[in-house]
Amino acid sequence: MQKWSAIYKNMKIKNKLSLLISLIVAMAFTFAVIVQQYAFSIYDEQLYLKSSQVLHLSSSAIESELERIEQLSFNIITDTQIQNLLRSISGSDSDYDRLILRQHLVDRLLNYVGSEPMLYSIHLIDSYDKQHDVGSIVPIDPAKKEHILQLAGDADGEERWIYPDEQDSALLLSREIRSYTGTLFDLHYLGTIIIRINMDKIVRKSAGGEGDLIMTAGTDLIYPQTPHFDPAAIQSSLSSGNGYLTREMDGHTYFIAHNRSANTGWTYMNVTPFNQAFKQIIFIKELVIIVFTMIFAVAILLGIRFSRGLTRPIESLITRMKLAEKGNFAEANVLPQDATPVAMNELGLLHRTFRLMIERINALITENYSNRLLIKETEFKALQAQINPHFLYNTLESVNWLAKMNKQSQISDMVQALAFLLRNSVSLKEPILTLGEELEIVRNYILIQRFRFEDRLQFTMDVQEQDWQRPIPKLTLQPLLENAIHYALEPSIEPCRIILFCKETPSAFCVVVEDDGPGMGPDTLMQLRSGNLTTSGNGIGLLNIDERIKLAFGEHYGLTIDSGPGLGTRVILSLPK
Repeated sequence: MQKWSAIYKNMKIKNKLSLLISLIVAMAFTFAVIVQQYAFSIYDEQLYLKSSQVLHLSSSAIESELERIEQLSFNIITDTQIQNLLRSISGSDSDYDRLILRQHLVDRLLNYVGSEPMLYSIHLIDSYDKQHDVGSIVPIDPAKKEHILQLAGDADGEERWIYPDEQDSALLLSREIRSYTGTLFDLHYLGTIIIRINMDKIVRKSAGGEGDLIMTAGTDLIYPQTPHFDPAAIQSSLSSGNGYLTREMDGHTYFIAHNRSANTGWTYMNVTPFNQAFKQIIFIKELVIIVFTMIFAVAILLGIRFSRGLTRPIESLITRMKLAEKGNFAEANVLPQDATPVAMNELGLLHRTFRLMIERINALITENYSNRLLIKETEFKALQAQINPHFLYNTLESVNWLAKMNKQSQISDMVQALAFLLRNSVSLKEPILTLGEELEIVRNYILIQRFRFEDRLQFTMDVQEQDWQRPIPKLTLQPLLENAIHYALEPSIEPCRIILFCKETPSAFCVVVEDDGPGMGPDTLMQLRSGNLTTSGNGIGLLNIDERIKLAFGEHYGLTIDSGPGLGTRVILSLPK
C-alpha cells in the first residue's frame, strides 16, 4: 500500500489529473448503469398496474357520465310541463289541439338536447304512437322501435339500454313515462322516451389517452363501432372481473387489461399493441447503454487530453490575458469565468487577470450603451422641439372650424388627420407604442395622401386584431410609407399599389411594407443598406429606424430591404414575437 501511495505522490500533475478523471467517469458510468437497470425493471413492473389504473379511471368516468344521463332521463319523464303536455295530448280529441301541444312538447325537449352535449337526439313516442324527434336524428327501424317499446314496457319505469348495431352506432336509453300529479300516482301510460347517446364524445372526454378502449355487454359490442379485433374471440378468457392477458390476433400481439363494472355488468378493455409498447422499451435500454459507453470513452479521452494540455499552455495563457487586460483582444484567449474560488497559484493568477478584463469590458459596454441611448434620445427630442406644438394645434383647429363652417368636409378631414400626425410626432410619451397606435398614425397619414393622389394611391393594410398590442418603436411605419410614396408613386403617372401586412417567422414577428414601384438596382440597394446613399427626403431615415429597433429589442431584430429593377421594393421590420 505504501508503495502505491509513493508512486501516486511522485506522479506528474497531468498523470494525476488523468487518473482522477478516469476514476470519476468510471464511477459515474457504473452508477448510471445500475440506476438505469433498476429504473427500467421498476418500469416493467409498473406498466401493467398503470394500464389497470387508467382503465379503472376511464370506466369510472364513463359510468359517471352515463349515470348523469340516466338522471337526465328521469328529469325528463318527471318534468311537470312534459307530464301536462302528454296528459293533454292523451285526453284531447282534436287533431289541431294535439298538433299545438306536440309543438310545445318538441320545444321543451329541445331545452334538454341543447343543454347536453353528450346526446345525439331525444325521441318521445306519445300515447297515440306519434314520435317526436329533436337533435341529430337517425331514423329508427320499425322492428327495432317495437323491440325498444317492449323492453321499456317490461322495465316498469326503469331505464333499459339498447346497444349499437349496424344501423345506428349510438347507445340508446329507453324508459316509459307514467302519469303522476303531485302525490297522486295514477301511473297511466303517457309515452316512451328514447335517448341516443354519443359514446364517442363520452369516451374522448372520460377515457385516458393510452391504449384503445373497448366496451362490451356480454357478446354485444358497445364501443367502438369497429375495434381492432372481435371482442367475442376473448370472452371466454374474461371470466374474472379484473385482470390482464396477452393475445395474438390477426398477426398482432395485444396487451389487454380488462375490468368488469359492478353497476352495469359491462366489460371495459384497454388494448395496447404489445410490440409497440415493449420494443420501444428494449430499444431505449440498448440506446442508453450505447450512449453511456460512448460518453464514457469520449470523457476519458477528453480528460486525458485536457490534463496533458493543462500545464504546458498556462504561462502562455497568462501572457495573453495580460494583453486582454490592456485592451489588446486580438491576441487574447478569453475563457469563461469560474464562479468557485481558486487558490493563488498559476490558475489563480489566470483567473484574476481574466476577471479584471471582464470587468473592464463590462464597464466599457455599459458606458457605450448609455451614451448611445443618450445620443438617440437627445436627437429625437431635438427633432420634436423644432416646432411649437401649441401654436400649430391652435392654428389647425381654427382651419378645421372654418372648413366645417363652410361645409368643406374634405378639408376638415385632412386637417384633423394632420393634427393627429403632428400630435403624435411631437408627443413626449414613451418611445415604444403598440402596433395598433402606430397603425392609427398610418391611417391618418394615408388619409392625407389620398386627397393628394386620389385613385393613383392603392393602399391595403392587413393586420390581425390580436397583433395590435405588440410593441414597436414610435414613428416606425409612417416613414416607410412616406418613402414608398416618394420613390414609387410620385415618379410615375400610373397607379401604385402599397401593401402593409404582418407575418410570423420561427424567430421574429415581421411587419412588411411592399410596393410595386420601379424598384432599385443592386448598387443603389447596397449604398442604401450601408448608409452611404444621400436621399432627397427630410424625414426619418431607414438606418435611424433600424438603429432604434436594435436599441429597443436587441441586435437580432431590425430592418431589411429587398428590391430589384422593375420588381418593386419590400421593407421588412423584424420585431420580437
